[in-house]
Amino acid sequence: MCGIVGLFLKKDDLRPQLGDMLTDMLITMTDRGPDSAGIAIYGDEAGPLKMTVQSDAPAVDFAGLDVALAGILEAPVTMKVIDTHAVLSLPEGGEAAARSFLDARGIRIMGAGTSMEIFKEIGLPKDVAARFGIRGMGGSHGIGHTRMATESAVTTMGAHPFSTSADQCLVHNGSLSNHNQMRRRLTEKGFAPKTQNDTEVAACYISSRLAEGVNLGEALEGTLEDLDGFFTFVVGTRNGFGVVRDPIACKPAVMAETEDYVAFGSEYRAFAKLPGIDAARVWEPEPATVYFWER
Repeated sequence: MCGIVGLFLKKDDLRPQLGDMLTDMLITMTDRGPDSAGIAIYGDEAGPLKMTVQSDAPAVDFAGLDVALAGILEAPVTMKVIDTHAVLSLPEGGEAAARSFLDARGIRIMGAGTSMEIFKEIGLPKDVAARFGIRGMGGSHGIGHTRMATESAVTTMGAHPFSTSADQCLVHNGSLSNHNQMRRRLTEKGFAPKTQNDTEVAACYISSRLAEGVNLGEALEGTLEDLDGFFTFVVGTRNGFGVVRDPIACKPAVMAETEDYVAFGSEYRAFAKLPGIDAARVWEPEPATVYFWER
């Protein structure tokens, strides 16, 4: 039993309020999973490559990290430290070398892309959001998750969202029954999950399908055939977010849409503080149906 939220803004004048609205939505879902929380924020639609990283000892690991990376990449690197996370701006073509360098130092990579930043940690949503200043973050859309660990330990890396492709991440409510079998198959294909969380298996599955040349909608449809269990997936991309539920639709889900936004929540109460919610079209997404909104 976890809590998922998602918010896609149709109008640019609401962008400064994205973090504030997402934070309220996620805090409302706290009792669905109080052990850890995370949010992905999609800000600039186009810009330099950004990589969000995490360390349990940021004062040590982040000291001079930008200078060291700049030396490796032979190009300027900027770094914005936010609590246990840092957002690195890297030169074009520098991702592979940066990943190797960070892995060697034991610095964890949360995700990369030109618009996505991911922040996640152990703790209550209100505390995690406050640590990273999520309320002050603007953007076009975002997704969030508050976790109740059922299949793996309570760790930062076990928290959602999971990102295994550029500017793409996934949050999940439910459980997969064939994740170990799928983990082996994905590892053989070069998409090995790094944690024991079954949600990361789903994220790697989607990335593997995209690498095969299918589009995101087809990859989400593939989850209905290849992933067994009860699940609701919400996927964030550079341009929007998508939703799919298993064929039984076991896990709760509700959506709301106005002229200003599209919102997803595990429960309706997640929408309570959204502007204009009283006039929104509210519905429950159908089982085995892919929904997607893009800018």
